[in-house]
Amino acid sequence: MSRSGLFHLVARLPDVVFSRRLAPLEQSEVAAYLRSPAERSAYWSQPKADQRHGIEAARWVASRHPDRKDLIRAALLHDVGKRHARSGPLRRTWTVLRGAMGRPPTPRMSSYLDHGRIGGDELQEAGAEPLVVAYTRHHHGERPDGISIDDWKALLASDRAFLSRSLLSTSRPQRPRLARLPPYDGYSKEYGNEGMTVRHDR
Repeated sequence: MSRSGLFHLVARLPDVVFSRRLAPLEQSEVAAYLRSPAERSAYWSQPKADQRHGIEAARWVASRHPDRKDLIRAALLHDVGKRHARSGPLRRTWTVLRGAMGRPPTPRMSSYLDHGRIGGDELQEAGAEPLVVAYTRHHHGERPDGISIDDWKALLASDRAFLSRSLLSTSRPQRPRLARLPPYDGYSKEYGNEGMTVRHDR
């Protein structure tokens, strides 16, 4: 993982601490973009902070590229690999700082630092689009050949759009208000909404 990627993970700490659960309308908004049971399971089993980060990044992309459903899905799903580390805010921060100091990670820490590859492999197995897989796998590294420069810039901007200005902030960051995601039937027609399980316990 690059140094900027490590900084990004630490900078998200206030968001992780202060994130609120997705409201029912937001859950429905996201559900339309989850195209398979595997994607649904991956997204809804994330902690609430990562669910919210995904929807906010997706809305950021949609506000600029409303017709690019692949970009929106890439932003929505890019952090699904983090859930395997089962780490809260403090453990996440310590994992990143320990890595920055050159200390070897534990296996659990390794799964967090390597969440891009883990999530990318998972989404590839689930049949997600190549762009979704590639961005998930490389979003803390260098741009892969399969993603254009413009698409890469848009996705990175969405990932960083809501970072708190100060790591020492004790108040909830101000969030820009973005419109809901545009309609998309990639999930609802094939699978319906039955059986959706949303985790609120983290």
